[in-house]
Amino acid sequence: MSAPTLRVLTFLYSFAPGGVERVAARLHAAFVRHGVESRVVLANARIAPPFPLPAMTQVAPEPRGSTISRLLALVRGLPTIVARDRIDLLFCAGNTYTAPAVLLRLTMGRACPPILAKISNDLVRPDMPWLVRLFYRRWLRIQGRYIDHFVGMAPAMRGEIATLIGVPDDRISVIEDPALSDADLARLARVRDAAQRDHAGRHFLAIGRLAPQKNFPLLLDAFARIVQPGDTLHILGEGPERAALEAQAARLGIVDSVALPGHTDPLDVWLGQADAFVLSSDFEGVPAVVIEALAAGLPIVATDCCVSMADLLGHGTLGSLVPVGDAAALSAAMDTVASTEPAEIVAARRAAAARFTIEHATGRYIELMQRLVDQRYGARV
Repeated sequence: MSAPTLRVLTFLYSFAPGGVERVAARLHAAFVRHGVESRVVLANARIAPPFPLPAMTQVAPEPRGSTISRLLALVRGLPTIVARDRIDLLFCAGNTYTAPAVLLRLTMGRACPPILAKISNDLVRPDMPWLVRLFYRRWLRIQGRYIDHFVGMAPAMRGEIATLIGVPDDRISVIEDPALSDADLARLARVRDAAQRDHAGRHFLAIGRLAPQKNFPLLLDAFARIVQPGDTLHILGEGPERAALEAQAARLGIVDSVALPGHTDPLDVWLGQADAFVLSSDFEGVPAVVIEALAAGLPIVATDCCVSMADLLGHGTLGSLVPVGDAAALSAAMDTVASTEPAEIVAARRAAAARFTIEHATGRYIELMQRLVDQRYGARV
């Protein structure tokens, strides 16, 4: 007799633009294709997913717009769904979802299925004031008490999870973030190889939400130090800092060389046309945009904003790594980006990106989920 189908539930606040939600959608679709009885439960389903998805449900009643109301809607609505559908495992798609995960464990007690949490962001959080960071460290330890297993998105995250969340090695796995598919890898490389980059000046590209974490003011400062006639900087994204960034560009006298086109998708043409991709963040997890830039074969300049960045950039062989918050170092690295590079460097970048595909990750996630379910309930036949 064959084993019962694995039943997995992923809970999300909504499909508002965000890397965590995009990867969660990608994993859910892949689980379904591989025979898992996977479903997504949303606090608010008014925003469409990045592509059509099966087995989506919204908790009722629909919450108001605040994060707290969406969190409470999930905590109130999920226990009934979990019990009704006999869910085997809850998948926590990123750090922002650890709060409902812990509350569900406290609410449901022994009836709560095993919880698997993917760590999607830096755990050190140097952006926080020291007192807030102290409480955050305690919150991480609480997660370690109530969440069964943690997945880091790159090998360098294992030690950080063990130290800060306080869990043993057998409760940590490393599965590279499935930010792309094999088809994405081929398409990004094809678009980049076909692009004509005979434009005047240097074209720098940055991508991300216009929010403090991304530290785009640092990028504008660095760009202003090196800008030459014909140079451009495009920052793709939207967010609360738009007005402040536009005002800063005007003060620096670079407003004619800087463009903020807003949230843009797909990124293929932008990655194909740019001369270099620049990441100026103060902290990140494993940035999907860096993986996309690697897949295209694009020169990269990045701040050392997460424990995985040095490994991601081949410790300097695949891109330039500079200290967080150092405008002088960032501008110097941008100023020395090569206009042409050996084909083997481009190939090495694309090979590094190939670790971060849904095809590479799906089977490993399913195997891990099945192991956690078997540990809790015993092997079922």
